[in-house]
Amino acid sequence: MKNRIVHIALIVDDYDEAIRFYTEKLDFVLLDDTPQSETKRWVLVSPQDGGCSLLLAKGVGDEQRSRIGNQTGGRVFLFLETDDFWRDYEKIKGRGVGFAREPKVEDYGTVAVFQDLYGNLWDLIEFRK
Repeated sequence: MKNRIVHIALIVDDYDEAIRFYTEKLDFVLLDDTPQSETKRWVLVSPQDGGCSLLLAKGVGDEQRSRIGNQTGGRVFLFLETDDFWRDYEKIKGRGVGFAREPKVEDYGTVAVFQDLYGNLWDLIEFRK
């Protein structure tokens, strides 16, 4: 059996503001934005080089909305790999993306923790070769 993860659902407050954040701040590509109903859309964004995409899912109801920005209980949720840490760190920081933890050189590479527009924590990471 050959398997791979193709999408990860990320609960958002608003489709359009989430699309703007990922495409304008992180240079993601909008892969799909298809209406499913009057209130629901199938929205996929992905890093430029592809791989697993994010399904931006608008939170509906109190329970889902309560998870916006904290889908993993305050832990780093997603990991964005880069081939040039300092280039991308300076670029997204210059675009107003907030960093919860400043850059650090570890045995495995260089990493910093940033927050998306809702507060979910991400690692920006360049793995040591």
